[in-house]
Amino acid sequence: MTIRQITQTLESFAPLAYQESYDNAGLLTGSTNWECTGVVCTLDATLAVLQEAKAANANLVVAHHPILFKGITKITGKNYVEEALIYAIKNDIAIYAIHTNLDNVWGGVNSVIAQKMGLIDCQILQPKKSILTKLVTFVPTPQFSQVLEALFAAGAGNIGEYSETSFSSGGIGSFRGSERSNPTIGTPGVREQVEETRIEVILPNYLEHQVVTALKEAHPYEEVAYDLIPLNNLNQQVGSGMIGQLQSPMEENNFLSLLSSQFGLKLVKHTPLLGKKVQKIAICGGAGSFLIKDAIAAGADFFVSADIKYHEFFDANNQLVVADIGHWESEQYTIELLFSLITSKFPNFAVLKTTVQTNPVRYFLG
Repeated sequence: MTIRQITQTLESFAPLAYQESYDNAGLLTGSTNWECTGVVCTLDATLAVLQEAKAANANLVVAHHPILFKGITKITGKNYVEEALIYAIKNDIAIYAIHTNLDNVWGGVNSVIAQKMGLIDCQILQPKKSILTKLVTFVPTPQFSQVLEALFAAGAGNIGEYSETSFSSGGIGSFRGSERSNPTIGTPGVREQVEETRIEVILPNYLEHQVVTALKEAHPYEEVAYDLIPLNNLNQQVGSGMIGQLQSPMEENNFLSLLSSQFGLKLVKHTPLLGKKVQKIAICGGAGSFLIKDAIAAGADFFVSADIKYHEFFDANNQLVVADIGHWESEQYTIELLFSLITSKFPNFAVLKTTVQTNPVRYFLG
């Protein structure tokens, strides 16, 4: 089995197109053409994790955080990033990062956090827009089904929990080919009128090339007429953060205790408690202060995230409680998620969860 088979599995769940503009998800070292000898799943591809992978004869490390965020001009081993890169390259270890694209998809990092809290009726807190396209095309009615099936097979027609969605309507199409044309129907130089069916389907932007290629291969016409229409619709399955409900209201201190037990916390930084029961919970794994206003607008009682700066705590404005549980702590279960994604597809392959504690933060309780 090649490394490409592993990365394709991960990208079918969390497409690279859904990573944020600042991110660097994808293959960072190595080649997808290599035979994969084993996988280690981790939050961070540190030197210790790479050494663990080598000892386990695993040549692929799948990490949540990219060890490379921006270009470097020298690799001399002067810091932990360069040390890890040198070790990976010398030992033929591929590093693959699956970061904000895994944060942004349904079933990803935030879904796992929500499950650990026991949240129900979950929704994306800040859905993304302008990542969908409508394809409109026209096909001779006898070939309608074959073209529609090809579009579905290429990934078009998925809306939320529904697949193979489309709209069709009948009409009359007309065309006249030049003398150099080779029409499927009719004669060059003669105007033709054909009973056609208009097909409309939705697709994610990143699948445009794939879907249009499938359309052209399945369509009987020499020249295929189609429109690609950008949509501003929100994609409710892709975006930042998540919001859901506890099964029943809880006292604020009891909810903090729930966080402590579920995430193994030594402490929780939070804004003043508001003296009321809580049920609606907004979350964001990792750094999520940019979602505080969205959490307030959604009516959340608590916003649970990490890396909240001093002045950002003021943004709670006594409208909800902001709780910072730590970056590593909030994302720790991502390792289980990565393990599950790979082993569900390749159940008999050597996939390991790192035993290295990569959290660089320690706590002193005075």
